[in-house]
Amino acid sequence: MYSSATYQVDPFLITAVMEAESRFNINCGYSSQGAFGLMQLMPDTAAGCGVDRYDPLQNVLGGTIYLSYCLDDFSDWGEYAVTYAVAAYNAGPQAVFQYGGVPPYRETMNYVNEVADYYQQLLYYAETY
Repeated sequence: MYSSATYQVDPFLITAVMEAESRFNINCGYSSQGAFGLMQLMPDTAAGCGVDRYDPLQNVLGGTIYLSYCLDDFSDWGEYAVTYAVAAYNAGPQAVFQYGGVPPYRETMNYVNEVADYYQQLLYYAETY
């Protein structure tokens, strides 16, 4: 995957986030919060990553860029750094900084678990097949 290699993000993690965000539905429209596309990018996030969130390829690139920013933000947070980065992708980095970890938002806690489940499934299939 181009975005994985370019931005040094685990392709299984990108895939797990995309599954949780849009179920790979290329026609995934707006969320209740205004996010759009395969990686469900918010307007400011897409603009900050320099991508057109309506273009499916750019949406994936933007999501990968944003995920890489989140991973960088929490890279020195110990063994749960990736978990915190995934929480930040959902709730925003400021919420993770504010709570010192996964924010106590039901949506974010469910999201982190969902991404972890998809990630583990991908690892299993990669090792098995």
